[in-house]
Amino acid sequence: MDDGVERMARRDRETKGVRGHIPVGMSALLILFLSLSGIVARAQTDCADGNGVLDTAPPKDMTVPELIQKFSTQETKVKEARQHYTYTQDVLVQTLNDKSAVDGQFHEITAVSYDDKGRRAEKVTFAEQSTLRGIELTNEDTEDMRVFMPWLLTTEEVPQYKLTYAGQQHVDDLDTYVFHVEPKKEEKNKRYFQGRVWVDNHDFQVVKLCGKSVPEMIHVKKHRPMDVRPMFVSYRQVVDGLWFPAYARVDDTLHFQVQAIHVREIIKFTGYKRAEGVGAGAVPKP
Repeated sequence: MDDGVERMARRDRETKGVRGHIPVGMSALLILFLSLSGIVARAQTDCADGNGVLDTAPPKDMTVPELIQKFSTQETKVKEARQHYTYTQDVLVQTLNDKSAVDGQFHEITAVSYDDKGRRAEKVTFAEQSTLRGIELTNEDTEDMRVFMPWLLTTEEVPQYKLTYAGQQHVDDLDTYVFHVEPKKEEKNKRYFQGRVWVDNHDFQVVKLCGKSVPEMIHVKKHRPMDVRPMFVSYRQVVDGLWFPAYARVDDTLHFQVQAIHVREIIKFTGYKRAEGVGAGAVPKP
């Protein structure tokens, strides 16, 4: 193996062992009909885990716009390739009491596939009745799990965002470029990613991201539920030479006017298998 292949192999082995990290992600919705104002969400999710010192030096041998073009092109290849695979999405959401003991849970396992037009198909293979306390899962939560935790910064996505180069950073055994990402503007009824992404400096693909989906619904009318987004951190692993989403985690205390709700979520994307038949066209090369 050359140096790049060996680095990917090490990362792959670590991820399969869950690398000591736990995935998580979710939006919280207070069920009680109360006068809800002055809400603050304090994230506990550790975005810095595994990160070295940030070097703010500019990239070598290319400009920042060239770097963005290069990695977004690779991200587009990842998106196209992933639609030719089946995989398992395992969702575990928990609420915790003031002693950090689990007092409610939701667990669902889904088999995911894509048709020949790239449309997602899901089959729930396991589901338990939710016992979550003080929150309920919403459509926005589902979108976080499907879209934003495994978010891909493709050439189609780039024009919608302001990407600010932050520097270079060692993450686990990888050397990466770091970008702060935020939407240029928020259109009505549309949601976006906001946070940081870490791009491998060898493969030019995102290997880690940390942030949340926006906008949130915090200032709402009385007797209407609000939607508070938690911070999540997501990691990838190598599948056939490309960095596919592997897992995400959230550990967040959501502070409402009358109570605080501690939420954890673990999302795993496992068992990637090259699809056969429908949707199994040519996979883009890395």
